[in-house]
Amino acid sequence: MPANLPPSIFNDVVGPVMRGPSSSHSAAALRIGRLARGLCGGTPTRVLFEADTQGSLPTTHDTQGSDMGLFGGLLGWEADDERLKDATRHLREAGVDLEMRFARLDDPHPNTYRLTCEREGMTWRLVAISTGGGMIETVAVDGAQLRLFGDYEVALVRCADEAAARALIAEHGEVEAAQCAADDRGSWLVALSSRMPFDGDSLPAGTRHLPRVLPVGSRKDLAVPFLHAGEMLAHGGGDFDREPLSRWALEYECARGGLSEREVLGKMQGILEIVRGGVREGLAGTSYPGRVLPSQSPRFHELWQQGKLLDAGMLNRMLAYVTALMEVKSSMGVFVAAPTAGSCATFPGTIAAAADALDVDDDRVVRAMLSSGLIGVFVATRSSFAAEVGGCQAETGAGAAMAAAALVELAGGSAHQSLGAASHALQNVLGLVCDPVANRVEAPCLGRNVNGAANALVCANMALAGYLHLIPLDEVLDAHREVSERMARELRCTALGGLSITPTSKAIEARMAAECGGGTCGSC
Repeated sequence: MPANLPPSIFNDVVGPVMRGPSSSHSAAALRIGRLARGLCGGTPTRVLFEADTQGSLPTTHDTQGSDMGLFGGLLGWEADDERLKDATRHLREAGVDLEMRFARLDDPHPNTYRLTCEREGMTWRLVAISTGGGMIETVAVDGAQLRLFGDYEVALVRCADEAAARALIAEHGEVEAAQCAADDRGSWLVALSSRMPFDGDSLPAGTRHLPRVLPVGSRKDLAVPFLHAGEMLAHGGGDFDREPLSRWALEYECARGGLSEREVLGKMQGILEIVRGGVREGLAGTSYPGRVLPSQSPRFHELWQQGKLLDAGMLNRMLAYVTALMEVKSSMGVFVAAPTAGSCATFPGTIAAAADALDVDDDRVVRAMLSSGLIGVFVATRSSFAAEVGGCQAETGAGAAMAAAALVELAGGSAHQSLGAASHALQNVLGLVCDPVANRVEAPCLGRNVNGAANALVCANMALAGYLHLIPLDEVLDAHREVSERMARELRCTALGGLSITPTSKAIEARMAAECGGGTCGSC
């Protein structure tokens, strides 16, 4: 989430729409690559990519899609581009000279990208971080501390000194935001932010244009009615014991995005259609070279429909849909990271299955999905979705809390009951680590997404039946953040602990690397 800016449901929680195994690696890296491309004014001729050996990227850059995303971004692609699966080849064919270096850099964030890009005799250096769920933040450009989040069109201008930089900002007082800082070349960089692309004639020659990479932009004097569950309850505006949580979710996202209710509902309807398409694709069977797990959802779905599985009611449909969506992700299909790629099936698969089982209309499903989005806003505000920050409690844990709130609404429950279900679900997963087998986002990710669906269903029924969740959601999220801070880095998606380092996991990883020729393929 951008510092001092409230999260958006469609920026931070339900999205991005993408391909690749990881939102915090693939989608975020692509967005960082697009900003680097903007700095260069086009595809760079040479790129140096550096990362800290104490962070997550040296062990995950190839298998979790950082390379794929970064290369696609440098080429100017969107996160759902069909060509991403062959990004390395396309980068090579574009004539880009790429070098990677990993060293002890003592970067404070585990997902820190250091890029040095050259084009037409000019060199630019960009330091940026992936903050989780595809969200990004620039730390520095040529040593100038400029914080950009991809939520504006940005014009970057180099000035001779601070006085010239301040004068330029004063001259463009109509922009949404402006900042300047000294760079390491003895000059100053000015970043002018606008909701619309800049007119090139109004800026000095040599200005670089960085694109907006988030679906919902920001604006000057942006304000939202609340940021936390407790603030929402104090805010009022309705009956929390009678009205659904979507009543406040709509109010929030309309204020955050400057959108009408119709526009917000339309955006979520589009997300629902992508989810449904993913379920159909997964259940039809998927394949991709280099995938650890085979296509398993079609067989499960067939046995379930034949009555040959244990009776688990709605949960069996959820298991089939969740598996289908995970398999689409692992086959480089288009999916929605909600809130992340590693947890892309927990909330969407659960809600799609419940909607089909209950045979509810789309308007009701879309509104329930917005309730999930609001729970995600509360998570993003007080804690994190990123597994590199908080393990799997941050990914499928948040996804389960979101799904539980939506299930309550689908069942006709109230806002208070949705909050209680989310609190219950998150309490159940505190301390859950992230330890991907063979360094791929497939196992135990699949099982944990399915477990998230079961967790959500149980907690929704508990809330509907009046079970006491005891700890308010805000306090649970504070505990969630504290547990994340205490969790060993080896257990936070670095593939350095847990199941990741079992003999079988390492053997699978070695076999996959040999089959891929040391590069990326399949789920990588």
